[in-house]
Amino acid sequence: MAIELRVLKYFLVVAREENITRAAALLHLTQPTLSRQLMQLERELGVTLFHRSRYRITLTEDGMLLRRRAQEIVDLAERTAQEFLRREEDLAGEVAIGAGESNNMTFLSQHMAAFRREHPLVRFRIYSAIAGDIKERLEKGLLDFGLLAEPVDIGRYEFLRMPRQDRWGVWVRRDSPLAAREVVTPPDLLGVPLLLGEQEEVRRELAGWFGDIYEHLEVAGTFNLILNAANMVRNGVAAAIGFDIGNLSDDLRFLPLSPALETGTVLVWKKAEAFSPTAAEFLRHIKRTPGA
Repeated sequence: MAIELRVLKYFLVVAREENITRAAALLHLTQPTLSRQLMQLERELGVTLFHRSRYRITLTEDGMLLRRRAQEIVDLAERTAQEFLRREEDLAGEVAIGAGESNNMTFLSQHMAAFRREHPLVRFRIYSAIAGDIKERLEKGLLDFGLLAEPVDIGRYEFLRMPRQDRWGVWVRRDSPLAAREVVTPPDLLGVPLLLGEQEEVRRELAGWFGDIYEHLEVAGTFNLILNAANMVRNGVAAAIGFDIGNLSDDLRFLPLSPALETGTVLVWKKAEAFSPTAAEFLRHIKRTPGA
């Protein structure tokens, strides 16, 4: 069985629009033609992909699985095409980087800017996520590099250690009783509702800093990325423990942990990775000009 890439793209548009007529118009197809393509896809896979009603079409569980896989296939195909669509004299194409929240994104951004001054046809795609998601996409070939906070298992990767340490602290509202402090200690956070990162590595890092107090914390929730957590802090859900990544909001204040807790960051890529010429040149650029 060989599923055409074109049909997967049709399927993704229908899944997004939840309407055959609207999807057919966007794809410049007739509605009967698109319906036949979808039914043929279902026959080839031996599953039902859609719940069909008069006005709406929604995904079954098998359809949701295919949407996830189809999007990965289409993304990888488009990346591959971009890598070969370049003029010999001009470096072009895309560099895909998965990045967690870190001040070292500034370091990478400076390199991106300098690299694009030399190669203006290059573009960068940034995928913001936690370490587990980034590593999964690295394995699937959807990312060239990952910016990961330590501690992280880097046994399967080549890596460059980034120049800055990320400082841990607590994000609080400016009207919080804690906001008057310059730093916070473990006992200061007893009885304070907290938002914690959901990654196991983060929990272990914080458990080491809190010591015996960790088991007595009031955990109001968890988060993946700090921007949504910052919204929760602004609206009075809880304070959030995370990195100092600059001014998230004028309504919030960052208080460093004391004793200080800092985390290193590494830029990783798969061992023996067959880079595109563009990604390989970007890596050489970073190694050549570490200070950016």
